[in-house]
Amino acid sequence: QVQLEESGAGLVQPGGSLRLSCAASGPNFDFFAMGWFRQAPGKEREFVAGITRRGSSTSYGEPVKGRFTISRDDAKNMVYLQMTSLKPEDTAVYYCAARAQYYASRDSGEYDYWGQGTQVTVSS
Repeated sequence: QVQLEESGAGLVQPGGSLRLSCAASGPNFDFFAMGWFRQAPGKEREFVAGITRRGSSTSYGEPVKGRFTISRDDAKNMVYLQMTSLKPEDTAVYYCAARAQYYASRDSGEYDYWGQGTQVTVSS
């Protein structure tokens, strides 16, 4: 059993930056691939970024490529999402998810554990 808790919610102006954190509790965190998803009101949950077990590879959704960076620190059981050049369309609830596989997936249905989500609002 893995429990995930996101933090770093905030209101930021367009063009600004924000870092989200995801703290994992439970055994064998380094066994899991990790992902970040987001969901805006009235929209489906969308893949944002993923990182493999041990952090050997990352992947990103097209809307955030070149602006967001996912990373992990297995010694601290943490996953991060560094967001830069934020746009109003990045406004959403952001979720951290864990998948008991080597590779992350773009399909939210393939994740085993989810956090409660943290709100990011980009507005002037």
